[in-house]
Amino acid sequence: MTPRDRIIDAAMTVFRRHGFRRSSIEQAAEAAGLTRQALYHHFDSKEALFRAVIERLYQDALVAETAAAEAKENDGGGLADILVAQIAARVTHLIASLDGSPHVEELFSEHLGQCRDLYQKYAGLYAAQGVATIERMRRRQRLVLRIAPGELWRCIEMAVHGTKSAYPNMQPLAAFLADLEIMLRTLVAGAIGPSHKPLVNKPPKNKARKNKPRMKKPKTAKKSSRKNSGDRK
Repeated sequence: MTPRDRIIDAAMTVFRRHGFRRSSIEQAAEAAGLTRQALYHHFDSKEALFRAVIERLYQDALVAETAAAEAKENDGGGLADILVAQIAARVTHLIASLDGSPHVEELFSEHLGQCRDLYQKYAGLYAAQGVATIERMRRRQRLVLRIAPGELWRCIEMAVHGTKSAYPNMQPLAAFLADLEIMLRTLVAGAIGPSHKPLVNKPPKNKARKNKPRMKKPKTAKKSSRKNSGDRK
C-alpha cells in the first residue's frame, strides 16, 4: 500500500468518526501514523483530502458495479437481473463505506457541495457503463427495446432518485434496495417490446368450402310487361 492510499484509508476513518467539519489534518496524519508535514506532501488541505476520499468511494463503487454485472451476466441473467445487480452493488458499496457513522447526512451534504465535479464525472461513467450493458444485452438476447438504451438508462437513474426520496440517505438499505428492484424490473419490462417473428401464411379457414364451385341459380324468365296482342281483343 502506498503512503497516499494509507492516508486516504486513515482519512476515511476520521471523517466517519468526526464528520467533515470536526475533522482535521492532524487527526488524519495521526491515524495514518505520519506527521502533519509528511501528510502535506500528499494533500495540501483537509478539503483536498476529503475529495480524495470521495473519489476513492466513487471509483471502488464503479469497480463493484462492473464485477456484479459481469457475474450476473455470466450466470445467464436477463437484462433486468443484470441492471438490478449492477446498481445494487454500487449503492451497497457507497452505503457500506459510511455505515455506522453518525455523520452520514453531513458527509453526503459536504460531498455534493465540495465534490460536485466528481459527482458529475462518475455519474457519466456509471451512465456509460449502464448504457453499454443495455446495448450488449440487447444484441446478445435479441431484445426489442421500445426506447433507446440511453433513454432507458436515464429513466433508470430517475427511478433511483425517486426511490431515494422515500428513503433518506438510502436507509434502511434492505428496504431501499427491495423497492428499487421492483421499480427497475417494472421499468425494464415495459421497455422491452415483443420480439419480431416472421409472419407465417396460414391457410384460410374453411378452405374446402371456399374453393368449392358455387352452384349457379337458374335464370328465371322475366315477365313481359306487355300483354299479348290477343289479350287486347
